[in-house]
Amino acid sequence: MALFSDAERALLEAFARLVNGNPFLPERVEAERAALGADFVRTGAVWHVSADLNGLNPNVPKLGALAEARVEALRERLAAGARATRAELALYQNLVLYLLYQRYEQEWFGLIVRGLQGKPTTQPVPAWRRFAADVERLLHLPDRRFPEPSDPAFLFALGFQIRRAFHHVFRQIYGGSPPAARLRAAVWQSIFTHDPPRYRRALALRMADVPTLVVGESGTGKELVARAIAFSRFIPFDPERGAFQADWARGFVGLNLSALAPTLVESELFGHRRGAFTGALEHRTGWLESCGPWGSVFLDEIGELDPAIQVKLLRVLQTRTFQRIGETEERRFEGKLVAATNRDLAAEMRAGRFRTDLYYRLCADVVRTPTLREQLADSRDEFASLTLVLAQRVVGPDEAPRLADEVISFVERELGVDYAWPGNVRELEQCVRSVLVRGEYRPPAPAADGDPLDVAAALRDGTLTADALVRRYVTAVYARVGSYEEAARRLGLDRRTVRARVDRALLERLRS
Repeated sequence: MALFSDAERALLEAFARLVNGNPFLPERVEAERAALGADFVRTGAVWHVSADLNGLNPNVPKLGALAEARVEALRERLAAGARATRAELALYQNLVLYLLYQRYEQEWFGLIVRGLQGKPTTQPVPAWRRFAADVERLLHLPDRRFPEPSDPAFLFALGFQIRRAFHHVFRQIYGGSPPAARLRAAVWQSIFTHDPPRYRRALALRMADVPTLVVGESGTGKELVARAIAFSRFIPFDPERGAFQADWARGFVGLNLSALAPTLVESELFGHRRGAFTGALEHRTGWLESCGPWGSVFLDEIGELDPAIQVKLLRVLQTRTFQRIGETEERRFEGKLVAATNRDLAAEMRAGRFRTDLYYRLCADVVRTPTLREQLADSRDEFASLTLVLAQRVVGPDEAPRLADEVISFVERELGVDYAWPGNVRELEQCVRSVLVRGEYRPPAPAADGDPLDVAAALRDGTLTADALVRRYVTAVYARVGSYEEAARRLGLDRRTVRARVDRALLERLRS
C-alpha cells in the first residue's frame, strides 16, 4: 500500500512550501492556491496590517481544516504499514507541523499577550501536555524515523517562536508597498534563515552567533526591526516544569550610543568594578553580562561608537568574552547582538572612523529599512493606507478615518503629493499627531549650507552618505530636464526610483 496518491502528494507539497517558505513573500500566495484549489480566496500578494481586514487571511482557517482531515488519514495508513520513502515521511511531517501550529497558536498568542501586559511568561503552560500527546500520537510511530526533530519540547518551543515572530514582524512593521513587504520578508529571514528545515535541524540554538546589522535613514523603523528580531528568538521549553526557560518580553536591551559619553557606553555594556573610575561607587553588571543566553543587546547608532570601544566589541564578537572595567576576570556574552546605523559605514571605514574588522564581524546579516519616499514611489495608494494605520494608533479605530482624511487633505493642500518626507515614517507619524492637535504640520526648513551641489568638500571629509550623494545627483538631473521619464533615461534608472530619490527641499532651492 502506497502512502500517497498523486493528488495527495501535490497537496502535501503545497503544505511543505507553506511550512518551509517565508510568509511575507508572494510564493506563500501560490502555495495557498495550490493547497486550496477552488476554495482559495485571493487576498493580494502583500500580507500586511490593513485598515479594513486588519490583515486577516481568510485562507488560514480553510488550510487548518484541510490539514486536520489529511493528517488523520495519513497517520492511519502509516500505522497500518504503508510504504513511505524518506521524502514522503518529510512531507507528512511538514503537514503535522502545520497542523500543530494551527491547533495551538491561540495558546501561544496568550503568552504573547501576557508578555505585552508585563506579566511573566515562564509559568507552566496548560496546553503543553495535550501538545506532547499529539506529537507522540502523530510523529512517534513504530518503525518510522522522520527526517527532522520530533522532540515535543523542541516543537513546542519552535511553535511559540514562530507565533512570536509573526506577531512582531506583521504587527510592528507597517506598509502595503513592495519595499515594506520585502522588509518583513528580510526580517523573517534574519530570524529563521532562508532554509527553515536546516534551521529546525541545526540552527535554532545557534542563531545568537550571527549578529544582525540594520541600516537605513533615521525614522525608517530600525529599532522596530531590532525588537522584532530580539523578541522572536528561540527559547527552550522545559518539559519537566512544563514552562519556558526565559521570559521572551524581557529579552531586549537597547542602548543609544550617540546619546552617551564613551565612558558611560563602556560601563553600560561591560559593567565595572567599584572604584574603577571616579563615580564608580558600586560594582555594576553590564548589559552584555545580564543579557542571558536567550536575550539580545541592541546597539543603536553603532557608526558613532568610540574607536577604543570598537576594539573591545570586536573581541566580544570574536571570542564571546569580555572584562568588566577595572577587572581581569573573563566573562561571557551568550546573547545576540543587533546593531543599527544611519551612517554609510563604507565611508566611515574609508575615513578611518569605523574598524573594517568590526564591520566584517557584523555584515553577515544586513537588513536595510526602506525610506518612506521609496514606499510611496512604489505605490501611491500607500500614503492613504499608512496614514490610516498611524491614525488608528493615535486615536483608535473609530476616529481614525476622520483624522486620516484631515491629514491627507492637509498634506495635499500644503505640502504637496510629492513632499519628500525626509524624516520618513517617524515624520509622518508626527504629522498625524500635529494635525490632530493643531490642525496643521510645519516641517523644519532645510539648512542653507551654501551651494547644495558642491559635494567635493563633503566627499573629501567623508561626511556625505552614499544615499545623500545619489539623491543630490538625481535631483540635479531632474531639475535640469524637468521630466521623470527623461531623468530616468539619462540616469539608467526606473522612473519610480527617480521619483523616490528626488529631494523636494533641495529641488526647491535649485529652482529658486
